[in-house]
Amino acid sequence: MTKRVGRGQMLMVAVAASALLAGCATDNAPRPKTAAAAPPAAAKGPGAGKGYNHDPFPSTYKRYPGTSTLVTHVTIYDGEGGKIDNGSALFADGKIVAIGGSIAAPAGVTVIDGKGKYLTPGIIDIHSHLGDYPSPGVQANSDGNEATSPVTADVWAEHSIWPQDPGFSRALVNGGVTTLQILPGSANLFGGRSAVIKNVYARTVQQMKFPGAPYGLKMACGENPKRVYGSKGREPSTRMGNIAVDRQTWARAVEYKRKWDKYEKDGGEPPARDIGMDTLRGVLAGEILVQNHCYRADEMAIVMDMAKEFGYHVSTFHHAVEAYKIGDLLKQNDTCAAVWADWWGFKMESYDAISENLALLQKAGACAMIHSDDANGIQRLNQEVAKALAAGRRAGINLSDALAWTWLTINPAKALGIADKTGSLKPGKMADLVLWNNNPFSVYSRPEMVWIDGALLYDANNPKLRPVSDFELGQPGSGDVK
Repeated sequence: MTKRVGRGQMLMVAVAASALLAGCATDNAPRPKTAAAAPPAAAKGPGAGKGYNHDPFPSTYKRYPGTSTLVTHVTIYDGEGGKIDNGSALFADGKIVAIGGSIAAPAGVTVIDGKGKYLTPGIIDIHSHLGDYPSPGVQANSDGNEATSPVTADVWAEHSIWPQDPGFSRALVNGGVTTLQILPGSANLFGGRSAVIKNVYARTVQQMKFPGAPYGLKMACGENPKRVYGSKGREPSTRMGNIAVDRQTWARAVEYKRKWDKYEKDGGEPPARDIGMDTLRGVLAGEILVQNHCYRADEMAIVMDMAKEFGYHVSTFHHAVEAYKIGDLLKQNDTCAAVWADWWGFKMESYDAISENLALLQKAGACAMIHSDDANGIQRLNQEVAKALAAGRRAGINLSDALAWTWLTINPAKALGIADKTGSLKPGKMADLVLWNNNPFSVYSRPEMVWIDGALLYDANNPKLRPVSDFELGQPGSGDVK
């Protein structure tokens, strides 16, 4: 007989979460010169003191409590290319304390024997639509793309994120994903702000928002925007139309920033507020990171030139199936590429994809990573990297397993501006870890335990730590079927 976890049980989880995830107070810095016209300034985080970075929906993230834990006799990939055989990892108070070959167990610590198992940093997916294209995948839940104008820099992905999307728990328990960037869709040239979240159970998106993470700006080039708006008989309908609208928009953003910078310096009458231009001003100031959907190498090169024209920086090209052609340019421009292992051929601009993309980018010295863009793919990003690694080796690019793990953790952390906080197992960083039951590059391996900020949120051997949402059917072995 199948028994689904009921709403009453979920309510108890929500009540417990509310106690653990109480909102954190935030202080405000002095307001701009004419407080009635200008937004209040955030006191902390990127862009402190700048109106463009004001967040009226601040993070209220508060870590779940954990216990001091020591994992011993385990193979460790540290996330930065290092490997420790028969290693140990100690974490407490939400942070990594020590990583090494042998660590003495402090008094009162929980000791886990990891013999035959692997310990890694939690996986970071830089490109996800969980929550804003949630399951069930019906039109009523489709909130990821404001496809009403080619320029929608005013929208924020977090205002569509549904915390009860069952995809979050599946990404955690099947994929070991501890951090995600949730993006708007790619119908628009300027799709809006992204949100970086931690994969914790919460009642509101503010309780999931990664503390101190910079916002991103989703942009897109190529087929999607020209098809969506060309089909409506308006610009853009061509690739040159894409760039023309981009440049005109950036020109307005430069002027908007100039006016606000002058006002904040000299005072006087404040400029008119524009929510979308606030985001673009943040990009021009280097505080909001551009995450650009782009497939073809020639278009990526044009976008990097456009960025130089207007004085902004592209953090990462997403999908980037032809990135292998311009690895040297990406390196020169300090721009990353987030790619799939082998998706190709579903539209013209994806036809020149090759499975060796990640390996060739690594060989060129560029910053590269895997990403999902898919609610199922996010559950096996470790296997996607295994495919890309094998393709590289067949081509004579011999990269180690430990190095390949950088494509899952530290590189996306760098591209999101959070590498000082997570992405590798280094003392002082967040204790976001996954214990795998075997080599994580095997198709037979699964997460056995997942910690976020040192709190054990999933344990395959503990039915009480096998999460399930009211909005998914029970699956045998997941703890919700009896």
